Amino acid sequence: MNELKITLETVNPLILWGPNNEYFELIKRSFPKLKIVSRGDELKALGDEKELKRFNQKITAIINHLDKYQNLSTGDIENILGEDAVITKEEATQSGRGGSSEVIVYGQNGLLIKARTANQRRMVSSIVENDIMFAIGPAGTGKTYTAVALAVRALKNKEVKRIILTRPAVEAGENLGFLPGDLKEKVDPYLRPLYDALDDMLPAERLKTYIENRTIEIAPLAFMRGRTLDNCFVILDEAQNATDMQLKMFLTRMGPSAKFIVTGDVTQIDLPKKQQSGLFNGLRILEGIKGISIIYLSGEDVVRHKLVKRILEAYGDIQ
Repeated sequence: MNELKITLETVNPLILWGPNNEYFELIKRSFPKLKIVSRGDELKALGDEKELKRFNQKITAIINHLDKYQNLSTGDIENILGEDAVITKEEATQSGRGGSSEVIVYGQNGLLIKARTANQRRMVSSIVENDIMFAIGPAGTGKTYTAVALAVRALKNKEVKRIILTRPAVEAGENLGFLPGDLKEKVDPYLRPLYDALDDMLPAERLKTYIENRTIEIAPLAFMRGRTLDNCFVILDEAQNATDMQLKMFLTRMGPSAKFIVTGDVTQIDLPKKQQSGLFNGLRILEGIKGISIIYLSGEDVVRHKLVKRILEAYGDIQ
């Protein structure tokens, strides 16, 4: 019988193994041929060499994830373990999961796009129950990425015929001057984050076809005026850079069979000093209306590099 020892030097075992050792038990069940023991900062596994090698790869990936993001969830563990993950029926019932049901959409190269934090999961459940959802939070909380994933899922499931992604064409504190090219080439730089998300979720050729036949439309907010947006999934990104009248204009474009998501970060307003963001007023007057949900994401939802959370804390964007 072979033995593998791993010293947990870079991560806190209490976080790694989860509340009440939930993550540790999930890992143990996923490798039934191994005897796995944890004592302090040392992890020991006994068993077949091939199984130990596979276990070492998975546990290293989990440790690297925690070290990078300073955050770990059951969904993260399942995602890393992949086919090895073994979830009991009781756990699936308690957490509202059922195997792959937590996956929002299957992306490129086998990428499983899931809600990775509690508030991202609230976004997933909320859009089912509401037709308009606001997702408000600082940079790196996955609000735009999750919203785009929900839109792609709705399109794939034929719940809608089109996806419309829009954001105000406001420069982020820089004067870029004259931009060459046709209208698409002029506005594309402002919409690049939306393209980046779609690149993860759809094959390049299919995405190109969808954009060419307008199944997916990506356009500046000003282009929404005068339209009725029906049978489509619409996302307004960077809504903190919309004025009061622009936000009202956008929300009143909604047709009978549409879903709207508005994302914004109230700490990153790029409007000229004399212009006030319409997001504050919109959140105030729309709160409590049936069919509209407002979800606030926080530092606990930051899923970028671990330093992003520390940077936001230093700037005072999160407490």
